Amino acid sequence: MEGTVYLEDIESTRVTASKEAKGPSSSPSTTSTATAATGGVKRQRTLLDMYTGSQGKTTTGMNGSAKKIKLTASGSASNSSSSTMMSRPMVLGLQRLNSIPFSLKSYQESLTPEQRELLRLECEVMGKSWLKVLKDEIRKPYFIALKKFLWKEGVRGPDDSPATLKVYPAPRNIYAWSKTPLGKVKVVILGQDPYHGKGQAHGLCFSVPTGVAIPPSLRNIYTELKAEYPEFQEPNHGNLSAWATNGVLMLNTCLTVRAGDPGSHSNKGWEEFTDRVVDVVDKYGGANLPTAGEGSEGSGFGRGVVFLAWGAWAAKRVAKLSKGKHLILTSSHPSPYSVDRGFRGNNHFRTANEWLEKKYGPTAKVDWCNIDVKEDLERL
Repeated sequence: MEGTVYLEDIESTRVTASKEAKGPSSSPSTTSTATAATGGVKRQRTLLDMYTGSQGKTTTGMNGSAKKIKLTASGSASNSSSSTMMSRPMVLGLQRLNSIPFSLKSYQESLTPEQRELLRLECEVMGKSWLKVLKDEIRKPYFIALKKFLWKEGVRGPDDSPATLKVYPAPRNIYAWSKTPLGKVKVVILGQDPYHGKGQAHGLCFSVPTGVAIPPSLRNIYTELKAEYPEFQEPNHGNLSAWATNGVLMLNTCLTVRAGDPGSHSNKGWEEFTDRVVDVVDKYGGANLPTAGEGSEGSGFGRGVVFLAWGAWAAKRVAKLSKGKHLILTSSHPSPYSVDRGFRGNNHFRTANEWLEKKYGPTAKVDWCNIDVKEDLERL
């Protein structure tokens, strides 16, 4: 499968066919320094020409007629039915998400034998839309040191860790959050540590597997959701995987914990790694979401998502992000110890949807009230 490109994010494949108009070119210059009337004057290229490759070219519409690209005074394109590149400028130094190639086989072959063994879990279970942008991060010395620590703790591959393993969540679920494709992320909820009780953690912050008692913090989340959406019917479980399928990234700061020992895997490298995950969301989160009123295709770059940062720890994680690009909502933690210090009545769920609808259209809203478990987390 050499050369395989994983495009997990893509909802539809976009193919744009361009045809050159027959006969000599008659496209006018897109700058005011050269016109058809001054044919002897050498035409100057604008920066926009260089990036879009539009010099001397025309675009072809649905009816086959050639349409000329024009620029407004501000330098943006207008009257072009097929120039997505022009209407959605490139981000300098950043490649469009769906055009980033990735071959798992080639990547594994590039690893040393030690790296190949230590990173087997990541290669097998991390969502490919995430692995292709984090592949260099997980080769860094700090992450290899983290994996050596976890190896000593008993965390190996997805299926060969000891049956008596006392680290949560199960290895196969450590990267469950990555089953939400990067290009479809709308909202990020930040947690701190996985639940440290047996059977509680399954890789999504605040969530627990079906059949496990609903934790107090999650009950308070349900109460707030009911206050904002009276039609919400509180389920008899705490499995939030339906949100994950709806574009909600539920990310803990530390991704593992020793049984009964909260904070036991802190300062081992997870914090640095999940910081990079947040950076990736900043660059590409929601890259495949449509822009309101501009059709169904995304830009390929992150244009902003909603961050729900509950508690001082989460607020610290998002302090570096642009409030002009993202909607960053902070409050106290939903824990019973702090829920009345600002979480209760924060209106975050409804505010998030209002922002998403305005930016990406009504289909981008999260169906917060739907927490039905229709499929196993493994198949997200």
